[in-house]
This record gives sequence, structure tokens and C-alpha cells, in this order.
Amino acid sequence: MPTSSRSAVRTAVLPVAGLGTRFLPVTKAVPKEMLPLVDRPCIDYAVAEAVAAGIERVVLVTSPAKASLARYYEPDPDLEAHLRAHGKDELLARVQAIGRGVQVETVIQQQALGLGHAVLTARKVVDDEVFAVLLADDVVDAAEPAIGQLIDAWQPGHAVVALMEVPAEETRRYGVCAGLWREPDLMEVHAMVEKPAPAVAPSNQAIVGRYVLPREIFAILERTDEGSGGEIQLTDALATLAARGQVLGKVFEGRRFDTGNVLGFLEATLHYTRKRPELRAGLDEILDRL
Repeated sequence: MPTSSRSAVRTAVLPVAGLGTRFLPVTKAVPKEMLPLVDRPCIDYAVAEAVAAGIERVVLVTSPAKASLARYYEPDPDLEAHLRAHGKDELLARVQAIGRGVQVETVIQQQALGLGHAVLTARKVVDDEVFAVLLADDVVDAAEPAIGQLIDAWQPGHAVVALMEVPAEETRRYGVCAGLWREPDLMEVHAMVEKPAPAVAPSNQAIVGRYVLPREIFAILERTDEGSGGEIQLTDALATLAARGQVLGKVFEGRRFDTGNVLGFLEATLHYTRKRPELRAGLDEILDRL
């Protein structure tokens, strides 16, 4: 592990202010990031990944309607006392382990104006010269934390984006990169296009929700006009850095699940259920009956 890179990145930003309209009506009352993959909310997989990569501080860019996200990472003395009094030591240990090893704080994004705007909202609390961004919708099951793989590839003055090859017909769902391959899994990115139609996509190397960004990105985002969807797109700001030769694309190892849509969420739920020895056999029986 390149410890110099890991120690340089101490803060992770998680943009979680979105409305979660694909999961209505449940997200009328419950943030989509709190929907459970088995018995842990989606957001906790991203936070745990960050902690495993050496991140010490997580900043949730959230909305006034999502107070439950911050509460999840706060101690609950009454619940802990109840579990202790009833001898539920295993559950108590699991509750007390939530957020262990990381400082979690929040900043409010009053309007959801795009991923770039969400990152810019965190400017006032991000002090680090370089920081990570994780999108909680993208859950990655990997032997080595996906964000850690990007941090290991990071070079001073550069941004690093996570790359994944996608079918040509799916490029319109992603930011797409093109450039020169320095190594089989590391691209020097020269061009980035947000959600291109397949006919004009520069490649099929798509950006998924993991980034390592220099603090310089904030000044660029301030000058970035509205882009795709009338929002301030992080990809557009990164394209400025790419034009200067300051963006690397890392093809990460691991299995990525898009829990931002219903089928992707169900697939992730089945995957993580089958990873639990005490649940796998029962799940397989249920699936056989269906």
C-alpha cells in the first residue's frame, strides 16, 4: 500500500441530497441512502469503504429533509442501554461499531443542482489539499476498497476518476473518458463528455461514483456553467483539468452495483444476502420456491 498517498487523503465527501424519485413513494419519508441492503443502510457501505481506505473524516452533503442520515452516525444511549440490559451483547457491539474510526459531519445543500454543485457545497468544510468523493448509490464489493485503489493511483496535482467499461448503448447514462493508457488499468484522460449518445461517445470507458480531487476543483466549479440536465456537472469541471493533463482514470477491481435504481438495488440485496453464511441457504430456498 503506498502509505504516502493514503495519508494524503483524509476527507471524503458523500453527496446525498438527492430526492430519490426512482424509489417513490418510500423515499417520501425515508432517504434512499437509508434503504437497507440486508440490515445496513446503503450509505454505510460507502462510509465503511472510506474508512477501510484510511479516510478519517466523512462530510455528508445533504438536505434539510434528511436528518436521519446524520442521526445514524450519532450515539444512541437509550438503545445501547436497552440492548445491554437485555444481554444482547452482539447487537450492542454492532450498533456501537457504526461510524467507528471516522468523524462524520454534515453540510446542507439547499437545492439539488447537480453533482458539481454538491461538491462545491462542501468547499467551506473541506480543508484538505486533496479529497475523495464517493457516490453512495454505487456500492462496490472489492477485496481492496475501490476508493483506496484510486488513492493509490493518485499523483500530486491530479484528479483520479474510477473507470468501468460499459456497453456502447449505455454511454448516455455516464460521463465517458478517452485518452492514452499508461498502464493496462490506468488512463491519462484527455477528453471527458457527460452522458454522450453512443454515436458521439469518445469511448466506452465510463466514470462511476469514485473520485479523488484536488482542491483546485472548487475554483473550477465556481466558473462552470450549467451543463447536461441544466445542472452543474462535475464531469464538465474535470474536463478542464483533463485538458491540462491533470486527470487519471483508474479501472478498479471489484463488483459494482448501481443501487440508485430498483433492479440494481435488488441485485445488490441478493448479492450481500448470499455473502452472509447464516442467510445464504435460506435465501436459496426462497428463490427455488419462487
